[in-house]
Amino acid sequence: MNALHTALAFDHNTAALAAANANIVLPTGRKTQALASPHELRQQLPLSAELARRVQQQREQVRAILSGEDSRLLVVVGPCSIHSIEEALEYAKRLAKLSSQVSEHMLLAMRIYIEKPRTTVGWKGLLYDPHLDGSADMAQGLHMSRQLMLRMLELDLPVATELLQPLAASYFDDLLSWAAIGARTSESQIHREMVSGLELPVGFKNGTDGSVGIALDAMRSAAHAHQHFGLDQQGCAALVETQGNPDTHLVLRGGHTGPNYDADSVAQACTAMRKVGLEASLMVDCSHANSGKDPQVQPQVLESVLAQRAAGERSLRAVMLESNLMDGQQALCDNLQYGVSITDGCLGWSKTEQMLLDAVQQLQA
Repeated sequence: MNALHTALAFDHNTAALAAANANIVLPTGRKTQALASPHELRQQLPLSAELARRVQQQREQVRAILSGEDSRLLVVVGPCSIHSIEEALEYAKRLAKLSSQVSEHMLLAMRIYIEKPRTTVGWKGLLYDPHLDGSADMAQGLHMSRQLMLRMLELDLPVATELLQPLAASYFDDLLSWAAIGARTSESQIHREMVSGLELPVGFKNGTDGSVGIALDAMRSAAHAHQHFGLDQQGCAALVETQGNPDTHLVLRGGHTGPNYDADSVAQACTAMRKVGLEASLMVDCSHANSGKDPQVQPQVLESVLAQRAAGERSLRAVMLESNLMDGQQALCDNLQYGVSITDGCLGWSKTEQMLLDAVQQLQA
């Protein structure tokens, strides 16, 4: 019996080492490259005690807004995707300055989107291809992404991102104040389980067809405890047990049939949420289908949201905007224009700044 107990107590790190040294034959066409574990990356780029306190404060502010306790508007704003550290830092410094001007009526959080979902193929984001050349230097992508998020925190900007690959979440989730689950992944059980273990507010987007049912199911699932397969901080396979995440909300991003930020769509979404026992807490994504994929339409969407709030619609508590230093978008090439998105088109900084300053005037009124 003692020998059996000794065998069962075989340390999983030892097992991992033994497996690494074994003569393992991979399927044809597949190869692997070791990456730092979440624990190792966090040691290389640690979150200081002061910044950790700042993250907790930012999360509490986001929670208070999304729960209706704080009447300000949460604005998640920034590039569709990050492809240049230099450009991201310039944008962040401008946003930090603007944040101090509008803080009485808005809480600005910066989009640091390092993963991009692809319908077919294409550039997958800073995390996967930081050199923009197909070299897939994910080790550098992980390092650059975490380092950039830390710089955002030093500027006192809450960090917001979309969590696409669950295995990557542990590398960054200690830095985030808000996260999104996209329209393509809200139905995924794996993503719902992941969210149930996160200690931050998370928005589930409605489906690409515009329906909200899948997102509401996701919110209810994520609120419950789960036991699921995952990785520990050392990067080893582990049974993960979660307590459930009560801080989720719905993100309206439109669908194949058109926008869903109008008053009727908002009322229908609120009714659907209350029917299944969820608090009606909404974010409107001013881009994607709500803008017809035209970034210049985003101010009109925001204006509608503000008008509905002024008319008494208290469920509208947050918006998302795709914005960059310059207007538009460009194809990935050798001679990229500075400050222009290489994924979805964005609203330029000057228009973004004016839009948010105008919004403050409306909120004051």
